[in-house]
Amino acid sequence: MTSKLNDNGVIEGSRMILPEHRDAYVAHMHELNRREKPVLDEQEWQLIGQALMESYQERVSVTLTVFDPFDDTVMRGVVASIDRRRKEIKFVRGEEDYSFISFENIVCASI
Repeated sequence: MTSKLNDNGVIEGSRMILPEHRDAYVAHMHELNRREKPVLDEQEWQLIGQALMESYQERVSVTLTVFDPFDDTVMRGVVASIDRRRKEIKFVRGEEDYSFISFENIVCASI
């Protein structure tokens, strides 16, 4: 008769994981990939502001890199409005496709 114990002393037939434990493990592994927001110097902020103003005034397309803790998003479109009080821009990517982007989430901007 063979033993039901393997090298680590666990019965082979009792290996089971609860769905809640699996979900918690997956969420934990996802959180390990979280990144910190890069710190931009004054010169980079000036270049971003210059690109945003040029896009707003001349209605030219600009490429924005928006920070996300897991993966940055690159968008191409036109700045429709700049709200300095709320510190955000209205960014139009198509006829009816627009979004509001906070200044602090913009990492890079280029014409």
